[in-house]
Amino acid sequence: MDLAPTPEMRALRTEVRSWLEANLPWAYGEGLPPRFATLEEEVAFGRDWQRRLAEAGWVGVTWPTAYGGRSLGPAANFVVQEELARARAPELVGRIGINLAGPTLLAHGTETQKARWLPAVLPARELWCQLFSEPDAGSDLASVRTSARPADGGWELRGTKVWTSYAQFADWGICLARTDPDAPRHRGLSFFVVDMHAPGVEVRPLVQVTGEAEFNEVVLDGVAVPDDQLIGEPGQGWAVAGSTLSHERGVNPRQLVIHLQHLEELLRTAATTGAFDDERLRRRLAQAYVEVRLFQLHNWRSLSRLERGLEPGPEGSALKLYWSEMSKRLHALALDVLGPAAPLWQGAEDNPGDGSWQRAWLYYQASSIFAGTNEIQRNVLAERVLGLPRG
Repeated sequence: MDLAPTPEMRALRTEVRSWLEANLPWAYGEGLPPRFATLEEEVAFGRDWQRRLAEAGWVGVTWPTAYGGRSLGPAANFVVQEELARARAPELVGRIGINLAGPTLLAHGTETQKARWLPAVLPARELWCQLFSEPDAGSDLASVRTSARPADGGWELRGTKVWTSYAQFADWGICLARTDPDAPRHRGLSFFVVDMHAPGVEVRPLVQVTGEAEFNEVVLDGVAVPDDQLIGEPGQGWAVAGSTLSHERGVNPRQLVIHLQHLEELLRTAATTGAFDDERLRRRLAQAYVEVRLFQLHNWRSLSRLERGLEPGPEGSALKLYWSEMSKRLHALALDVLGPAAPLWQGAEDNPGDGSWQRAWLYYQASSIFAGTNEIQRNVLAERVLGLPRG
């Protein structure tokens, strides 16, 4: 893979960097997002920021221009993501729509469906969530039990979904449901778009160990879904969902941006706490730097696949497996860098980061679970990459 940037990529990098320097809501590369009193305030802030980015053409740059993108390639998207990380820009609140629902609709939706939903995704006029996991079907999505039965003009959905990020703010959800209970597990599923404001949709926030309620349980009690909100044909849900999961577990600009930002902030924090004076911590900080840069190179390797017009392959499981375990080590190191301040929380005196490192450590304990457990990723790699027999 040739890592030398083309003149076009250099020009794009200069353009997005100049825009961020002029439009960030805080000092370029130095500030941090404000601490919001509520999740509602954070989402409102995020929608406004994403709208501004989208109006400038910096969201979904690979999307067709007809839907608000720039019709550029995957490499251009990575240039933008790296510049967002360099600037320490806010995270995009509509990332489920941008990274998962949108690409799935582009690949499998009808022209009518694309025209209906895609234009509102990039500017965050409408937010999306992912209704895949269930209490008894997390990473093993073939065990989904939510049912979809034929009804007048469409389908009636019944079941429970869980670990649904930002469902309480979502307008639409991509949903995997079982339309043929007698078919083999992988063949009886269909892929729907669910109106999150429809009668029968109940969202129950789940308070995490961080004290926040980003995740939710979603109960679907006789929810009516019209025929024109079925993506693909009945029974093709597994293939459609595979496209979604390949984007979730493959090239991961979101986690790359987050960990590049975390690494830079950790090195700043280490300089203020005297961690560089401890040889053991100094070695671990160097190792963390190497691991994050390797994560960046792994992303570039997957990026080269996309640049050749190929879908993210099962090798994406290796990428997800790598960053999830890397993240746990990075955040464990962060608490060691904090030293005596490690047990503190937001508002405590002499607490570098005002609790942000403690919150991140708690949050990323789940990194080996969300987006597919590491055990599932190892099975995918063993069977689909190495060709080993099923266990």
